[in-house]
Amino acid sequence: MKNLSKIAGLAAALAAVALPVLAQDAAPAEAAAPIIDKGDVAWMMTASALVLFMTIPGLALFYGGLVRTKNMLSVLMQTTMIAAVVMIIWVLYGYSMAFGGGTSPFWGGLGKIFLKGVTMDSTAATFTDGVVLPEYVFIAFQMTFAAITPALFIGAFAERIKFSAVILFSVLWVTFIYFPIAHMVWDGSGLIFNMGAVDFAGGTVVHINAGITALVAALVVGPRIGLGKDMMAPHSMTLTMVGAAMLWFGWFGFNAGSNLEATSGATLALLNTFVATAAAVVSWALVEALTRGKASGLGAASGMVAGLVAITPACGTTGPVGAVVLGLMVSPVCYFFVTTVKSKFGYDDSLDVFGVHGVGGIIGAIMTGVLMAPGLGGTGGDDFAIGAQVLIQIKAVIITLLWSGIGSLVLLYITKGITGLRVSVDDERQGLDLTTHGESAYHS
Repeated sequence: MKNLSKIAGLAAALAAVALPVLAQDAAPAEAAAPIIDKGDVAWMMTASALVLFMTIPGLALFYGGLVRTKNMLSVLMQTTMIAAVVMIIWVLYGYSMAFGGGTSPFWGGLGKIFLKGVTMDSTAATFTDGVVLPEYVFIAFQMTFAAITPALFIGAFAERIKFSAVILFSVLWVTFIYFPIAHMVWDGSGLIFNMGAVDFAGGTVVHINAGITALVAALVVGPRIGLGKDMMAPHSMTLTMVGAAMLWFGWFGFNAGSNLEATSGATLALLNTFVATAAAVVSWALVEALTRGKASGLGAASGMVAGLVAITPACGTTGPVGAVVLGLMVSPVCYFFVTTVKSKFGYDDSLDVFGVHGVGGIIGAIMTGVLMAPGLGGTGGDDFAIGAQVLIQIKAVIITLLWSGIGSLVLLYITKGITGLRVSVDDERQGLDLTTHGESAYHS
């Protein structure tokens, strides 16, 4: 009996030690604290800086080289000021309108206006359960997207629009066009997101959005004085090529950064951004050589941007060979719009924003639904259906075109009523550098 009582006492002691341990092991997995990976944070900070580099100096120099000497600084100033103003707006209310946590399919609400509730301890989700980012770095990354998008469409009305009109229209545009579209496409409660549309890095949000706005603006503002009579060739292809190269470099932050983590998904987007762009440069040069007899530097730069635009929505879901196919495909279509469609319809999209960003974005968005197929090297699941996904992608494109196109038309006329759109004939002939900003890009 004494032995039995000893055994019972020993068992009770073991149970007292073991049961709390077992209970701790059986605790639900979701009780574990979310992980912030320092590598992810470092990468997203770098990606944010790369996207800013796309805008200033990349886009500014790309566009600046394409205009005439007398308008160089006006383009640099418009790009810089748009980026600065939109960054301020993003912190005040833009982030809340896009990602404020609201349940509306069209906007995020005002729950995070003035970054209410955002601290160094608040986090934003990634694509991996249990892995998060500091919310500040997510805010900064998305802010750079908001800053570059309205800067894209200034190429449509370059050399003839009032500086005050550019700033006012950009403020109105990001408020009523960009923030809602960003919410619809990228927020978990967004209309287009819940349709199942795929836009990895901004084909609809950035390029189709800015591209259709550019077309509408070119039609409303009207052509430059002397179009078809005066020499309007780019004043510096050197600066344009430098700017295009900066865009390509910065675009790795744009595309690979949209993975939100430093994982294999980011490496796929990185590789696709290399090869799709390279293919588009080659195909634009080939088309020019066949149709004009010469391949131009302007064509190479245009092909570079077309390839970057097309791969943007597809970069995280397409295999590298599919990315090459997309790059080869996009340049001939954009070339046709830039050289044939524009002249046939007579609109003056000065720097071909619609022909490259709008058309290239549409091609990329729709082809995302094809190139996701696992049989074509994409990341779609076993039950993936090309036809169904392409239909969803087309619906997303149409919604973006209508929202942005109609909204931009209304906002342009509001801007026209407040500030006017065009500078005077004399100011346009003299150039916006001197008449608007009182300085010159070059001195002999």
